[in-house]
Amino acid sequence: MPPFEGSNPFSYGFNRESNSSIVTIDVGGQLFQTTKQTLSLAGSKSLISQISNSNQNIPFIDRDPEIFSVLLSLLRTGNLPSKAKAFDIQDLIFESQFYGIENLLVDSQSNPSQFDAFNLEKSLVLPLSGRDSPSAISTTQYGSLHVAHGSKISSFDWALQRKSTILTQFAAIDSLLALSPKTAATGATDFSGLQIIDLDKGFVKETLNWENVTRSGSTVQAIGSSPEYLFTSFESSRRNSNCIMVYDLNDSLRPVTEIGHYEIFGAELDSAIPSTKLQWISSHNLLMASGSHSGPSGVSGNIRFWDIRSGNVVWELKEKSDCFSDLTVSDSLSAMFKVGVNSGEVFFMDLRNMDADNTWVCLGDGRKVIKGKKEGLGCKIESHGNQVFCSKGGDIELWSEVQAGTLKTREGGLQDRVFRRNLMGRAKDMGGSRITNLNFGGNKMFVTKKDQQCVEVWSSGRV
Repeated sequence: MPPFEGSNPFSYGFNRESNSSIVTIDVGGQLFQTTKQTLSLAGSKSLISQISNSNQNIPFIDRDPEIFSVLLSLLRTGNLPSKAKAFDIQDLIFESQFYGIENLLVDSQSNPSQFDAFNLEKSLVLPLSGRDSPSAISTTQYGSLHVAHGSKISSFDWALQRKSTILTQFAAIDSLLALSPKTAATGATDFSGLQIIDLDKGFVKETLNWENVTRSGSTVQAIGSSPEYLFTSFESSRRNSNCIMVYDLNDSLRPVTEIGHYEIFGAELDSAIPSTKLQWISSHNLLMASGSHSGPSGVSGNIRFWDIRSGNVVWELKEKSDCFSDLTVSDSLSAMFKVGVNSGEVFFMDLRNMDADNTWVCLGDGRKVIKGKKEGLGCKIESHGNQVFCSKGGDIELWSEVQAGTLKTREGGLQDRVFRRNLMGRAKDMGGSRITNLNFGGNKMFVTKKDQQCVEVWSSGRV
């Protein structure tokens, strides 16, 4: 039972002027003085706000005064003081929840604006239960983490202190997308339906299916989202049709439309490739959908940009020569990046001018491709902020655009762009098993590796 439930949380001592801006508070027998303006920063629904709005005598709160001192500094400056290191972060979280200001604590410790790509180092390893290594990871804006390993999903809070694990109906989870700190969309390539799972209570809230022509099951190949919609790439269990379903996130996951519906006829390979990566491009209001296929003649794939409102493809690229192993779109850089499956090189394409003549530009040294060797197989590439992160084996490359003084102008008025590469991490953190997942949340980067039952946390020293 909360300490003040059913009673007034404040007891009162001596008088003060009701119109004074100075507020005196007694916490655990220790007096604190601050201003109404400082206390108002806690928000109107917080316990501290009740103190600010009280016109009575000195409130008494039976809590730890040392931790209150830390939280008061947080209110005053927006940052934790150095003495906060003397306390366990879980104690700070618990007390901030009591006072109703956990959001301020989160903002000071795990704000995405604090992400510093050039100073990231491996700072923490989160162990996972069982023998299964992670197959998919997903994060929320302020750094809550969900990890799929085998048939289980383990969830960590934003401070990475509290972990909970649930068992799902899947033998193995291939796609995972956090819809909130407590809800996730999950799917597998060998199990029918997209499941919306309550991660707190461990039950399936809803299962979404695609009704294909053959009325067979529909397995999930990829999941993506925008602020308004949830996107799911389905393939029929018979593997003879596929599509992308669009659901309304703000209307109980109501089906909105179906795009990219392909039925496979004969040897029409392009139709056989379901989308295995979905990414919303907010600057263009388009959905990027990509998929690839490995056959006797090599790896081929396609990239399509979909207009959700019309259901039409507004731009398309078919890949055959050095097809992508993985790709990503950077809204901030207005560019698309890929890792060539054969060369292992990073390429970029300028999206400031989306036309039929747009081509890939190699950012590496253009090494000669050895016939039959796939240097880029298994490489991952993701964009975050103004940087692009690419895994090569157990290493991570960081690509950034350089703003040069004089750049050559190409036809159409656009200037050539220059990107430079940096290797991330300390020497002891580099190499090892192949990286299987890269993701970002709050001010941190999360990394998983092949055959390792853990998640690496990379930060710039502020965890």
